[in-house]
Amino acid sequence: MRPATQRLAAVDEANLVLDHAGQVNVFLVAGLLSQGGFISPDGTADLATLRSALGKRITELPPLRKVPVATGRGHSWQEMSPDLEHHIRLTATVDGLRGLERLCGELMGVPLRLDRPLWEILVVPGVGPGQIGVVLRIHHAVADGMAAVAIAQQLFDASEPGPTFAWRLAASQSGPSVEPGPRDLRRFFRMLGYALRRIRKALTGREVGSTVLLGERSPRRGVAFVDVDLAALEARVRPFGATVNDALLASVASGYRATLPAAGEQVPARLPVSVPVALRRHGTSANQVGVMLVRLPLDVSAPDDRLRLIAEQTRAEKVQAREQGTLELMRGPVGARIMDRIARRQHLVGGFVTNVPGPAGILRLAGAPVVAIWPVAVLAANVRLGVAAVSYAGRLSCSVHFDAANVPGDVFARTMSEELARLSA
Repeated sequence: MRPATQRLAAVDEANLVLDHAGQVNVFLVAGLLSQGGFISPDGTADLATLRSALGKRITELPPLRKVPVATGRGHSWQEMSPDLEHHIRLTATVDGLRGLERLCGELMGVPLRLDRPLWEILVVPGVGPGQIGVVLRIHHAVADGMAAVAIAQQLFDASEPGPTFAWRLAASQSGPSVEPGPRDLRRFFRMLGYALRRIRKALTGREVGSTVLLGERSPRRGVAFVDVDLAALEARVRPFGATVNDALLASVASGYRATLPAAGEQVPARLPVSVPVALRRHGTSANQVGVMLVRLPLDVSAPDDRLRLIAEQTRAEKVQAREQGTLELMRGPVGARIMDRIARRQHLVGGFVTNVPGPAGILRLAGAPVVAIWPVAVLAANVRLGVAAVSYAGRLSCSVHFDAANVPGDVFARTMSEELARLSA
């Protein structure tokens, strides 16, 4: 192990704070692999071939070769060569795709060891005839959603030549930064006022009443996969002035409209959810996201009207979120400790929804085609249900992650899937 060389960026340090018992701060991507490369025709995985294929790539990916080491009141990154026998492992055989979903739910309660590089690749037999599952887990201190997808693409091979998302991300990180113009005092005070309002909302906001969606989480986690044709969805919602992300939020709204009555609750007029917004990459931080609050119109019965109302909100909120940058209390470990404590009782948001752009073409892992992927997002604070999505190979692939002891997540996932199908028809 080499001496520590670089202090963690403040926002990455904040993500270490948010990793604790009951809240595993890890980004997970599950995939489905077909025969080829390290997977034989009978569906058997050759882990030696996989480790050999990935070994050189891992040496060229600094995020996968570092561990956080306590330095004073914070941490520094220290380089460590990963033990591929540990980091790339075979799991027990699962029972089909539902078994892979159950495994993902279990893994969202299992922390990564902080004395090793903060990632792992698990090979999962039994997902389907001649098919193997794969799970990539990366700690949020190492990568936000966009950076995690970029890392995955550098581990995998693209089936078609051309620029990938990882390439675009790297280019944006290394490109020249845009220097601000002369200080505009009115803009400064406007942003300061907005920041103070965001902090006040985070500390005292109460827009969500007593609901099964919020509360102490049980150890029982459920995960359900949902996907839809991306081009059809985009073509269907574009005439409404809506984006794919707006359509995702509209389907999430449908999920809540069905789930709350199934849990014996009334449906509120509006349900605020937290939605990350990608920021321009700069500096050394691995986490560069803003956040917008979207109030889902649950009292609107006409689906297309819900879509329009959501699109109107996100057009304005996205601009403001990008201008404001990282959530104020997540810009360092002190603020993160404050937020982590108050968030256990928060009633500002009822859920989390995140959507990350991914590659358009099929990827291969050590020669095995990746036919599908699904991201799984962290459940943080007192939130019991969240949705994550990624675009991949012409599909919008989503997962619903929920507290299976308290929330009927199967109802949510089924209704969300039906709404996505309607929006893409």
